[in-house]
Amino acid sequence: MTQELAPFSFDALAAAAADPPPTHAHAPSGRKIPALTGKQKAAILVRLLIAEGADVKLSSLPEEMQTTLTETIAQMRLVDRDTLSAVVGEFVETLEQVGLSFAGGLGGALKALDGKLSPGASYRLRQKARDGIDPWERIAQTDSATLLTVLEPESAEVAAVVLSKLTVTKAAELLGKMPGERARRVAYGVSLTEGIAPDMVSRIGTSIAREIDGRPSRAFPAAPATRVGAILNSTSAMVRDTLLTGLEEDDRDFAEGVRKAIFTFANIPDRVNPRDVPKILREVSQADLIVALAATLPAPDSADGQAATFLLSNMSQRMAATLRDEAESRGRIKPKEAEVALSAVVTAVRNLVEAGEITLRSDEDE
Repeated sequence: MTQELAPFSFDALAAAAADPPPTHAHAPSGRKIPALTGKQKAAILVRLLIAEGADVKLSSLPEEMQTTLTETIAQMRLVDRDTLSAVVGEFVETLEQVGLSFAGGLGGALKALDGKLSPGASYRLRQKARDGIDPWERIAQTDSATLLTVLEPESAEVAAVVLSKLTVTKAAELLGKMPGERARRVAYGVSLTEGIAPDMVSRIGTSIAREIDGRPSRAFPAAPATRVGAILNSTSAMVRDTLLTGLEEDDRDFAEGVRKAIFTFANIPDRVNPRDVPKILREVSQADLIVALAATLPAPDSADGQAATFLLSNMSQRMAATLRDEAESRGRIKPKEAEVALSAVVTAVRNLVEAGEITLRSDEDE
């Protein structure tokens, strides 16, 4: 019987449980079996799967359907073999006729199209379908900065519940960004969540998700400082330094955020993991690498010179010696030529980061 139900589908089960008018079916022997509702048929299928040892994840069904299914199972008693065979046969036939399955409701459609819609359209649709989306799923997808802002006015106990529903990594990130006393009270609050009722957890999730969805949608996914930093990454050092000086006079905190978002050749020793150096060098043409080294090695105590030394220290000694010799033979490098070569190395690093091949170290990692 288990083999017959191998292509089990919760979409088909949901369709079966939609409860159309009771229908009669015929067993393989031709005997007419009692009329069954869709809910009763779904209950028979679930009970059979559990009896056969299948790992049935009913939590993927809407909560209302889970409740109805459980209540139906509780009301049913004995089911004869002919009835069981007829229900299984009908279900398998339904599966075989399915050509394409669509997620149910607007919430399911939004989940299927996640990342494919514009921020404005996604925001409006989420507002419309708020009640159809699992609030904890919505909360888990929210960036840490927004979550911190939303949780700030909430009690430590509410924040503790939210952290308990997130992944350990994200919860640790949020806790680490909270002020010391607040973090201590939230951490203690986690110890008090053991006896909290599921209904209360659900209400908290709905409230926090509503607060998140009620915030104005952002036209730009990245923060202002990050966007300015990305722009300055592609400017010359002279332009970058001049603009940063001006920004510090206007808004010191914003300028500091921009500085953290900037990644230049000089940042390589502090931000790049030594084991990632060979990967980076494979992405840079040898001509650009030699020019970059020739432009920076003559000033070993400068920030760029230390970056060049860092790169040479994290490759094979034979390759490092060859590159040093070729860099020395190039002689003096024109500033514009040096800028292009240094930019090529930085671009290689950024491309690997965006591709997920490497990860830059942050100040907190130091």
